Amino acid sequence: MDFDPFILARIQFATNISFHILFPAISIGLAWVLLFFRLRFTQTGDQAWEDAYLFWVKIFALTFAMGVVSGITMSFQFGTNWPGFMEKAGNVAGPLLGYEVLSAFFLEASFLGIMLFGKDRVSNRMHLISSFLVAFGTTLSAFWILSLNSWMQTPAGYHLEDGVVMVDSWMEVIFNPSFPYRFFHMLIACLLTSAFVIAGVSAWRALRNVDGPATWKVMKTGVMMAAVLAPIQILVGDFHGLNTLEHQPAKIAAMEAVWETEKGAPFTIFALPDDNTRSNRYAIEVPYAASFILTHDPMGEVKGLNEFEGEHPPVAIVFWSFRVMLAVGGLMLLVSWWAAWQLRNNKTPTKPLLYALSAMTFSGWVAVLAGWYVTEIGRQPWIVSGVLKVQDVVADHSSATVGGTLIGYILLYGFLLASYIGALLNLSRKPAASLSLTAVSAPQTTNKEA
Repeated sequence: MDFDPFILARIQFATNISFHILFPAISIGLAWVLLFFRLRFTQTGDQAWEDAYLFWVKIFALTFAMGVVSGITMSFQFGTNWPGFMEKAGNVAGPLLGYEVLSAFFLEASFLGIMLFGKDRVSNRMHLISSFLVAFGTTLSAFWILSLNSWMQTPAGYHLEDGVVMVDSWMEVIFNPSFPYRFFHMLIACLLTSAFVIAGVSAWRALRNVDGPATWKVMKTGVMMAAVLAPIQILVGDFHGLNTLEHQPAKIAAMEAVWETEKGAPFTIFALPDDNTRSNRYAIEVPYAASFILTHDPMGEVKGLNEFEGEHPPVAIVFWSFRVMLAVGGLMLLVSWWAAWQLRNNKTPTKPLLYALSAMTFSGWVAVLAGWYVTEIGRQPWIVSGVLKVQDVVADHSSATVGGTLIGYILLYGFLLASYIGALLNLSRKPAASLSLTAVSAPQTTNKEA
């Protein structure tokens, strides 16, 4: 069977970005959590906060490394699989990616060493500053990457010369119409992902009776973060949806599986979108709800997919990815509020709650992946909306070449992901007593040891 190399190239890039996004989704939020642990220890002198930092900084270091390595591999594909993108849009993509390396990545790399190995070699103040700069660097990295991605979704500040993008205004390029909404939506998603990771791992440790004072402080930190951020994320998502309706109506139509332009469009809870008949089978709908959610008017108009025939994304995967994101987000809200209620006034959580938190450990990954599938697949068939189509920038490789490397990527990423989760489980099994006072700084020889 001869597969289309264009489809294989898209699957390969989707594999790369799906694997890569898992790690920044944790490290961006976890960096700020680690700074919070250090500040609490500095303020209170409570050793439990220090133990929490020493445990989670190891996981942060591993997560950060995995994100860097997978990110480099992903960036290579711009040249190997999608050379037309850099030829046509390189005047935007090149500088923005360069800014990310020169500012954010260098900042993280410069101070990460002090954060990981300098705790006993520099003052507490310098270590706090280093921890802050690493956290700031991860967020700055997200700023530049999301600026580029948002420009690809809602391009602004440019003109075309012989089909090549030329920049008119860098401010309009960077702060394009969808950027503020996408940046804050993703930043909160990262914080929520890290919140459930630290709460879930802590709950799992409690169930295995390897918990200590730090375990409960970390669990409460994660739960309270999630309980506060989950409703805020819903509000930010609403603003993001309004922006998407204005600038990318075809994506919205696919998300809601609306085929004909209509006022008072229903929200479809369940359906099997059929591209052949251009209709939804077995639809379960809530009347007027889609119009109300998208326009804040029950009789608001929502453009249908038939308005964009030939230039809209595949419907089923966008439709279901959006609903997976909503479902997981709703679970995050319910579980975090349940946990916050049980943990109030330092009360002991019940076993059902601990099992629920453990089960939700990687729920952020599911929500982030579903959200990114909506974002990226929802932009199809464009790589830069209204400017460049994906099929016009793909490299001319054979199916065997792309398929072979795709299999290699899948096998490698599967192994790395299993190893990462295995390392996290191994750390989580260790009793609290064995983790207390275990620093990541290099051992210092004492007279007694000598």
